[in-house]
Parts: sequence; C-alpha cells; structure tokens
Amino acid sequence: MIIQLAFVLTAILVGARLGGIGLGVMGGVGLAVLTFGFGLQPTAPPIDVMLMIVAVISAASCMQAAGGLDYMVKQAERLLRKNPSHVTLLSPLVTYLFTFVAGTGHVAYSILPVIAEVATETKVRPERPLGIAVIASQQAITASPISAATVALLGMLSGYHITLFDILKITIPATIIGVLVGALFSMKVGKELAADLVYQKRLKEGVLETSRVEIQAVGNKRSAIISVFIFVLATFFIVLFGSFDTLRPEFLVDGQSISLSMSAIIEIVMLSAAALILLLTKTNGIKATQGTVFPAGMQAVIAIFGIAWMGDTFLQGNMAQLTHGIEDIVRQMPWLFGLALFVMSILLYSQAATVRALMPLGLALGLSPYILIALFPAVNGYFFIPNYPTVVAAINFDRTGTTRIGKYVLNHSFMMPGLVATIVAIALGLVFIRL
Repeated sequence: MIIQLAFVLTAILVGARLGGIGLGVMGGVGLAVLTFGFGLQPTAPPIDVMLMIVAVISAASCMQAAGGLDYMVKQAERLLRKNPSHVTLLSPLVTYLFTFVAGTGHVAYSILPVIAEVATETKVRPERPLGIAVIASQQAITASPISAATVALLGMLSGYHITLFDILKITIPATIIGVLVGALFSMKVGKELAADLVYQKRLKEGVLETSRVEIQAVGNKRSAIISVFIFVLATFFIVLFGSFDTLRPEFLVDGQSISLSMSAIIEIVMLSAAALILLLTKTNGIKATQGTVFPAGMQAVIAIFGIAWMGDTFLQGNMAQLTHGIEDIVRQMPWLFGLALFVMSILLYSQAATVRALMPLGLALGLSPYILIALFPAVNGYFFIPNYPTVVAAINFDRTGTTRIGKYVLNHSFMMPGLVATIVAIALGLVFIRL
C-alpha cells in the first residue's frame, strides 16, 4: 500500500508541476500503474460530476461571451472607485460575489488590476486588499451552489439525505464571516504605502506606471444584462430544486417512485440556460469557447477525471488498511481530517479534485456528513504555496511591489489572510452544524 501511495503522490506532484491538464493526465498514468502494476480494479470514473461541471461551465462561458462578466466587472469597478477608502473591505466581497455567481475563482482576474490601482491612488498598501481578495475568490468556491467542488460534495452526500441547502446554509455564512475577519486582519498588514521601502525605491527609479487602468464599457449592455439574469435565475432554480426534494419530477422505476437526481437537474438547467443566453443575445457559440472561463473549466474536468479516478481506485483497493487504526482517532479529533484536506488541496491545486480524492475516505472512517460539510473550507489550501494563477496575477498587478513572495517563500502576502479565513470558516462551520 505504501508503494502504491508513493506512485499516487508522485503522479500528483508531477501533474501539478506540468500545469493545465497535466494533473488529470498524470492521474491516468497513476491509474495505469495501480491497475496493470498492482492489479487493483479501477472504480467507475466520476462521470456525473464531470458532466455537471461541463454544463455549468457551458452556461458561464456563454454569459462571458455575451458580455455578462464584463458588465459585472464594470459595476464592481464603479463601486470600488466610489468607495476607495474602504477598498480592503469591499474588494474581497466583490471577488467573493463574482466567484459565488460564476462558480469559478478565475473570474477574479479582471477586477484585480482595478483593486491594485484604487488602493495605490488612495495610498492604501495594495497588498492588503489584493491578498484577501484572492483568498475570498477561493473561499467562495466552497459556498457557490454551482462550483465544481460543491457539486462534487453534493453528489457524494446525496445518499445521506443531505440537500444542497444543507451545505449552503453552513458554508455561505461561515466563509463570508471568515473572509471579513481576514479583511480586518489585512487592514493592519505591513507598513503604510508611503513608508514601504520597495515602493519608495520604485518611485525614485521612476518605474511606476502612471497610466490609469479602466475597464472598457460593455458593447451591448442589453445582451450582457440578459445573460447575467438568465445565469443567476438558473442558479436560483438549482438551489431551489436542491433544497426541496418535493419539487423534483418523480418517475416509476420497477414499481418504486424515484425523484430526478440533482446531477440531472443541474445538467438540464445549466445547458438550457446556456442555450437561452445564446438565443436571446444572438451570441456566437464559438465565442463562448474562446474566453477565459471555458479553458479553466475544462482543465478542472480533466483534473477530476484523472485524479479522482486514480484516488478512488487507490482508496477502494486499500480501504481496510487505511481505516484500520485511525478510525477512532479521526472520530475523536475530526480536525485532523480537515488538516488532511488542507494538505491534499496544496498538492492538487483544485478544491473539486480534493473533494473527490479524500471525502470518500472521510465517509469510510465514519465521520458525520455534517462534519465533512463543516470541514469543507479546508480544501482551500492552495494559497499556501504562492504559485496559483490568481496569486501570481495579484503579485504582477501590484505595481508598487507590496504584494510579494517573501525571502522564505512561505512568508508571502496571502498566507495570513488565507489561514485566518480558512480557520475561522471551519471553526464557524463546526459551530453551525451544532446549531
């Protein structure tokens, strides 16, 4: 088992270094070693989760193609420029909302340069709003009803009579409060901008650009608003169907009445939303595949395909050995499993892949589904090593140089807000499930 685990971890580490679809395809290599080398029987690939993500990404991509995301970014820019003194508190709320609505943290790219500039103009250290804004875009993944991670968790817990509302009523307040606490801590990070040595040096050298960053106005405002409305309405219907089982269609199968599964509902609603956006806004479907949302979403699908399939196969093939001896310890100290989720997310760079890889082990260890929901924000650990795309983008957008990677790598601008937001969210989640 230890040798198998070594191959699994090697596949994950190499895949993470390759980037893009590398994580997923290396999962295939690991699966090949487990199957042909060690004789483990492959489990079923996570088809339902993959198809749900494809449906959501299709709708989000169509909204972006119709100008919906640009419209949202323009409104966010106006909000930040009207309230520049509160940029450290407002910025994370903006990126949180964007991710919550779109289901992917990559939508934060477009607003990060605006956050950096507004902070610089008001002499607020840009590191403060940028650091927590990036963390907020990650935390919102575990609160978004249509994110790949939430969809994956719902798929695994639906057999325990857990609804989408059961997950959201814990994760939404827990992560929002966690982000706000992180923002309050961020307001005291580092020296004031005028006293920062790197900033002073750049000012003297004249390397700071003076050009104003401004988001272009949306070409067809009507189409943009329609696309946002359809997407938000589709999300609302998913939450509604996921919260009330009685609203789902029922069918007779072998004499038994069976409700339509949430996976099918998400796929139907989101594909329909994508079609309506294209039809009502007269947007070219090919354009939807050329934005930033589509490739990012497809990378997530391939990552889950390879990594989750490999992880499931390893877990099922070694379940008895893995659970023996640690079951009682994990039940008594469930935070240990939260630590395992955090570490795995650092390796996988994907909340959804972490959920698919480790949550089945939590269920096998006898942890309550509600405990797993409370620990869900622990999958947001990929800020720990500062090489995730949104982290790198935030560093590059800060022209003052205050947002940076420290001398010892781990003492970077995102460590403190990330740890604070994650720990607070998990602690509150554990309180909320008691209530």
